[in-house]
Amino acid sequence: MKTATLISAFLEAQAAELAQSENTLLAYARDLRHFAEWIETTSVALDQAQQSDIETYLIDLDTQGMSRATRARRLSAIKQFFRFAFEEGWRSDNPALRIKGPKKAKTLPKTLSEAEVDALLSAAKAHGRGDDKVRNACLMELLYATGMRVSELVSLPVAAARGDPRLLLVKGKGGKERMVPLSPPARNSLKAWLAIWDERESARETETGRPASRFLFPSSGKLGHLTRHWFYMLLKNLAVEAGVMPSKVTPHTIRHAFATHLLANGADLRAIQTLLGHADVATTDLHACSRRTPAGTGPDAPSACKARARRRLAAQFGRQHVFARPDATGQRLVIALPQTRLLHRHPRRFVIVGQAVDDDVASIQYGKARLRSAIMRGKTDGASVDPLMPPDHTVKCDA
Repeated sequence: MKTATLISAFLEAQAAELAQSENTLLAYARDLRHFAEWIETTSVALDQAQQSDIETYLIDLDTQGMSRATRARRLSAIKQFFRFAFEEGWRSDNPALRIKGPKKAKTLPKTLSEAEVDALLSAAKAHGRGDDKVRNACLMELLYATGMRVSELVSLPVAAARGDPRLLLVKGKGGKERMVPLSPPARNSLKAWLAIWDERESARETETGRPASRFLFPSSGKLGHLTRHWFYMLLKNLAVEAGVMPSKVTPHTIRHAFATHLLANGADLRAIQTLLGHADVATTDLHACSRRTPAGTGPDAPSACKARARRRLAAQFGRQHVFARPDATGQRLVIALPQTRLLHRHPRRFVIVGQAVDDDVASIQYGKARLRSAIMRGKTDGASVDPLMPPDHTVKCDA
């Protein structure tokens, strides 16, 4: 098959079976085309590549000065492609199976101070021509007030902003929806921009006969709304006008600033996790690390920070051990598992430790696989587990 056909079939499967986002599919397509163009120079077809070819390609990327993140992302696309080729029967082996990618550099999230964010918000109100100033101010206010991802912001439907809402419905990664509150400045900016939006779209509909855009920030481009790249360049211009170092300012650093400033003012970590749309609270907790260690750029700083994050998470959300307690008879241990999701997500951090029964200590330590197997089978070595008593599991010790 031709290279274009192979890549197209892979992307269609990713979209249909795994519901990958458009941005992910575009990244896969770019990375695979780049690899295909490179390997064609060695007179090897894409579907005939061997492990040595892929390793040589990664070495060439390193020689060109590509970052670790870029090399890891391209290897990820190649791994996904050849796994798909193996599963579909295009190949009898997977040449990328045993290749390990470069480890990502350990760095803490970059963030901005409250003074720097205020300067950016002020610059947005004065940047642009005429009504564009109102739009730019609305973009910045919404981004900082909600912590949305840039793709979520630029593709926000206008219907979600109608009626002077106090909450916005945001559709994030994987099609997951969440509600994010709006601050008073954000609501005022949104109201001002909607008034201009209605005038513009009404005039355009009268002149061209086309229906009004369904996006809050429309454009004449293919997507129908402002692009991520356009907003990225807007932030760089605002940084220059605000006197903030442009290299520090990206859409994601403002998202980090949103979380960091909330934490600094006493917000709950779980609430911030919900607002940001993070699947894992440990990801959210990195913002607390950047707040406590703004200058932590050494190689050990992120590791130490993650260790502190784990300790605090253990203390706040379920402890680092799941303790058993004796019942009234002293013959059975009742083991409570209040954080089942965290237990399965981080199996090495959680063990079951029995407390003393009479004068004996019943110590039961199980990893994730053994614990799940024990609960499903109804028994373990030296103890019996009743799987029909959630959320507490009763364990009878033979000691």
